This record gives sequence, C-alpha cells and structure tokens, in this order.
Amino acid sequence: MAPVIPGFGYQRVPVGDGVSLNVAVAGSGSPIVLLHGFPQTHLMWRHVAADLAAGHTVICPDLRGYGASDKPAESGPGTYSKRTMAADVIALARALGHERFALAGHDRGALVAFRAGLDHPEAITHLACLDVLPTVDMWEVLRGAGAAVGFHLYLMAQPPGLPEQMIAAAPDVFFGHFLDLWAGDRGAIPADVRAAYLSACREAIPSIVADYRASAGIDIEHDLADREAGARLRMPVTVLQQDWGAALGYDAAALWRAWAPDLRHVTVTCGHFMAEEAPADIAGALRELLTR
Repeated sequence: MAPVIPGFGYQRVPVGDGVSLNVAVAGSGSPIVLLHGFPQTHLMWRHVAADLAAGHTVICPDLRGYGASDKPAESGPGTYSKRTMAADVIALARALGHERFALAGHDRGALVAFRAGLDHPEAITHLACLDVLPTVDMWEVLRGAGAAVGFHLYLMAQPPGLPEQMIAAAPDVFFGHFLDLWAGDRGAIPADVRAAYLSACREAIPSIVADYRASAGIDIEHDLADREAGARLRMPVTVLQQDWGAALGYDAAALWRAWAPDLRHVTVTCGHFMAEEAPADIAGALRELLTR
C-alpha cells in the first residue's frame, strides 16, 4: 500500500475538462495549498503539511499528470502548460470552498504557483516558490557547460517519441538519478517514499515529459508576454533557493525581484528536496510569509 500523509483525508476532486486531482486535506483555519515537484508527489510535503495543519487548512494535491491524479493525453501545448495546471489549482481550491488561499510550490509545483500568482492574483493571498527560477529566466541563465546540470530539461523538450522511449527503457534509473543527485541528505527520503515516487513516475512518463515539453515552449511564451506587459506578482512572495547562482553566474534574488516587488529571498543550505530535508525551516518560512 502506498504511503499517505498521516491524519490527512484523501479525495478525488474534479477540476474541469474531465480531469480529477488526488488531494490530501487536513486542519482548519486559513487555507494553504502545497504543490509538489519532480520527481515526487504530494508526499514530499508530509512533514510540513502535518506541521501547518495545526493552524491552517492544508491542501496537498498531486498535480495533473503526476501521482494518483489524472493524466490526460497531450493533445496540444496547452494540456500541460503551467497556465492550465494553475487553473486546476484554482478550481480545486474553489471546489473545496476556498476563493482565496495561500499557495506554495516546490520545483515544478513552484512554476505552477508562479503562474497562478500572475493569472489569478485575486485568489492568491501569499506565494512561496522553492528552489526554482521562473521558466523564462531559467532558460536564459542556462548556457555553456554549466547547462549540463539541466540535461533533463533539454531531453524532455524534444518532440513526442524519443524522450518517452528513452526514459521508459530505464525509468527507475532515470528518476532515481535525480532523487540521489539532488538530495543533500538521502536519508530524508525513506525507502517506502522513494519507492512510491519511482512507482508514480513509471506510470506517468508521457505526462511528465509533456509537462517539461510545455516549459520549453508555451510556458516561455506566457512568461515573455507577461514580462513585456510589466506583469508583477501583487502578493507577498517568499523564495527559498540553493545558491546555484554562484556556480551558474546569475543573481537569483534580482531575477525574482523583477517579478515580485514584495519579496523575501532566502538562500538555504540543504539539498533540493528542502521540504523533506529541512521541514521545520520550511514550515517556519511559510508561517512567516503568512504574517506579511
């Protein structure tokens, strides 16, 4: 049996276009939605979610295409655009009775959260993004040999067929590579959770690739249009990141500040999977955000 977040109730919630999301919910008080990253599921929030549920309604979905949520076939670039996935989150919150809510995302989930903040500022009260850059900025700073760290971005940007076949040939090796490489503390992801992540990824190769393919195309178009229009995140924003900028030659805080005037940018010292490696710190940062 797959692991769950203890004390959380599970349900499937329709969000439109025949897509339903698997979601774990617990607690009471002001709502906060937590979005997972790659190659994970909502389980990555298990410690932080349980902590925050003492004072908030905590909502942890699997994104479309991931975990136990629906995985529609990629019918065009919009199927897994962050705009579409952000609309899923808005529909999910409304279905659970929340017109306004705080939103935090890690990795891929942070890109969805970023897009939700731009597209639906009336709904998002506070925004947190963990260990990511906005899509257009990410592609602009990756260059030269340093871009090798993002080889998977280029692989999954290719047209349908090749990346799916290559990953399907050795899925546990591929997805496990990132769980090992990006972890500052491998013990933070216990064997049963790791097995759940790998199992979920094996069942979602086409949709995961489609998510990344969208970030090499339509998501850039959406970000560029907003940047040219001067769009900004209107809510308080917290960004927690590793110091990749020193290695790759960019100022992460400056890139984020261009989008978020009310920004708190914090460099963390743990690995990429910070909600699992340093959950007390992440929960504390989210609580601080919610007071702003």
